[in-house]
Amino acid sequence: MKFLQKDETLCIQCHICEETCAQTFFKSGDREKSSIKIYDEPGEKGEVINVCSQCGECIGICPELAIYRAKNGVVMIDKEKCVGCLMCVGFCPTLSMRIHKEFLEPFKCIACGQCAKQCPTKAIELKNID
Repeated sequence: MKFLQKDETLCIQCHICEETCAQTFFKSGDREKSSIKIYDEPGEKGEVINVCSQCGECIGICPELAIYRAKNGVVMIDKEKCVGCLMCVGFCPTLSMRIHKEFLEPFKCIACGQCAKQCPTKAIELKNID
């Protein structure tokens, strides 16, 4: 299973990971389009780095069955099936489902690791466990 492991003690809040994510998936420097969120102060869950843990809790809540776990363990959203009801956003226990005014569907981290490659302090690392 692929997931991003975080060490918030190493995070210097440079936001490079957010910029990298937005650029990778939306070809935009708009950090609001990032699937990872860095809080300058601890966020709602008391954390600095917020990213999907790939827990899968959102899978069963989707009425359209648009959310599934891929073979590599990553929770994915099928944009063809998603109707934009945003139930997954409200249900996400880690507050890691993202929305943006330009998109009907929510989006989330798919553990691609691009943010980890760009993190200058290694506060985020891509992990793969069996």
